[in-house]
Amino acid sequence: DLPGFEIGSAYQPGSGAMAGDFYDVFRVDEHRVAAVIGDVTGHGIEPSITALQAKYLLRAFLLQIRDPGQVLEQLNAQMSVLERGEEFISLCVLVFDTDAETLRYASAGHPAAFVWHSREVRPLGATGPLLMLSDRAKYHSRELAWGLDDVAVLYTDGLAEARRGEAMFGEDGVATMIRRDPTAAPDVMTKVLVEAARDFSGGPATDDLAVLVLRRRA
Repeated sequence: DLPGFEIGSAYQPGSGAMAGDFYDVFRVDEHRVAAVIGDVTGHGIEPSITALQAKYLLRAFLLQIRDPGQVLEQLNAQMSVLERGEEFISLCVLVFDTDAETLRYASAGHPAAFVWHSREVRPLGATGPLLMLSDRAKYHSRELAWGLDDVAVLYTDGLAEARRGEAMFGEDGVATMIRRDPTAAPDVMTKVLVEAARDFSGGPATDDLAVLVLRRRA
């Protein structure tokens, strides 16, 4: 329960009991709120453990460091020493400043998040590579305006990679669904996105899937 925000979320572990997808939303300080979504490659217990480690390290770093790009560099350095073979993490971090009315973000090879602002849907692309590829990887942040009634939509690749034969729902499919009703309540928008991907593929998701939608309110 974060005053000034409406939040909707969905989480499905796909065909397995354990999932490597994770998300988190929490207050950093009086004026800033962080939203995080990530995806660890693979299935089963090991990616789930890695996801938990990344999630709670992120909380610690975001409470200490203001810049999300520097946070990703710190997280990457910590997670890279684990040496877990072919395990990698895609991750997107958004920090909302309600006083400055800005959104600052960094993305480690994650599918593009989207922001509804000034009647436009804007993609938030990657600002660095996947985590755990190299302990020396560099990440930077970007900043944009974030006002009343603006919306941010984060998701993992289980949503965008819903398939119908060779065709994928894709980032374009996600953006199209946002444009259809950007004023929808976050819990409604979350449900619509998951159902649209399911309808596209003709069945429930087989991959891990997470969706997080935030709207700024007075």
